[in-house]
Amino acid sequence: MALTYLDHAATSPLLLEVIDAMHVAEEEFFANASALHTPGHSAMNAIEKARKSLARLIGSDPDEIIFTSGASESNNTVIRTFEGHMIETSPLEHHSILEAAREYGGNKLPKLYSYMLANNETGEILDIAEVVARAKKDAFVDWPGMFDKKNDWGRPLVTLKKGGYIHSDLTQALGKIPIDVKALGLDYATMSAHKIGGPLGVGALYVRKGVPFKPLIIGGNQENKRRGGTYNVVGIVGFGAAVDKILETQSWIKYDTEVRGLRDELAEQILARIPGSSLNTNITSGASLPHILNVSFRAAEGESIQLYLDAEGIIVSTGSACAAGDTKPSHVLMAKTGDAEVAHSSIRFSFGLDNDSRDIDRVMAVLPEIVNRLQQMSTITYDNSL
Repeated sequence: MALTYLDHAATSPLLLEVIDAMHVAEEEFFANASALHTPGHSAMNAIEKARKSLARLIGSDPDEIIFTSGASESNNTVIRTFEGHMIETSPLEHHSILEAAREYGGNKLPKLYSYMLANNETGEILDIAEVVARAKKDAFVDWPGMFDKKNDWGRPLVTLKKGGYIHSDLTQALGKIPIDVKALGLDYATMSAHKIGGPLGVGALYVRKGVPFKPLIIGGNQENKRRGGTYNVVGIVGFGAAVDKILETQSWIKYDTEVRGLRDELAEQILARIPGSSLNTNITSGASLPHILNVSFRAAEGESIQLYLDAEGIIVSTGSACAAGDTKPSHVLMAKTGDAEVAHSSIRFSFGLDNDSRDIDRVMAVLPEIVNRLQQMSTITYDNSL
């Protein structure tokens, strides 16, 4: 059975260019990139090529990019840098932000603002400019090392400054919309390879020059002592190949036209043909990422819909893949709606550049009957003739 894959927001299939680049890396860049010999230099050169490509994509300098194992590590690195300090975030954030902020946040200043550029479940695009404006109004004491300076009486010399630090998780937005971290006013930014057709287990963190930073993983000189551990050369090369594909094709243009058109067509058909359906994604142009559509189906449980679609070879999700197996309703939809039924009955369709109108036809050939069957079985009283 051929698959209709509509779960790109969880993981996108490896691009052919990425597979080819990683095969070359396995053969040619096998050495430890930290070694001083020629094979080591070759491996490091491949890493630096990928670093330059990613920096070009997001508008940063190459030395502001740190390679990590993925977005969760990158998020934790930023939060741990501000351990004991004030961390402002949103209930819509990824668990790797929310749980880390609960664990390590405190009351000291300066303050970190951490808001994702676009939500992974609904696709909602945040007004980062508003966050930056608020951060600039904050007052805080000079840090780190703010107690190192002393006045004439031997007391700590504390300098009052204006501004907070801003971090944004760009994981879902990367490659889908144009991104310039300098123009956005970001101090830190998080990225992951497997959302753009790159390999699993590799990501990156943008750290603006001059901002506070504390390594999460210590014990090595890699990444200028900012992230210890032997380099994942093959993974980083694959990440770079995926980024190069984005740069070459300017993929955000196709996402904004063709992919957005597919997403909107599916939304229109669902609303027209399936009673009790409602959108959790604002499909107004510019309000959300072009490839994500989150829909709720009244009196039909989301995981059941997912399983029935899976049996038909149609792959979707009920929200964040990182929360799979958690029986609690989506924390994102609960925060937005406060309605557990809406959250439990939601499905996320997420498109990639390989999808076309035939995928919509396949979904709509089976989805109305699946939802109707579940609504008839539901203990929730519901008249699906309305």
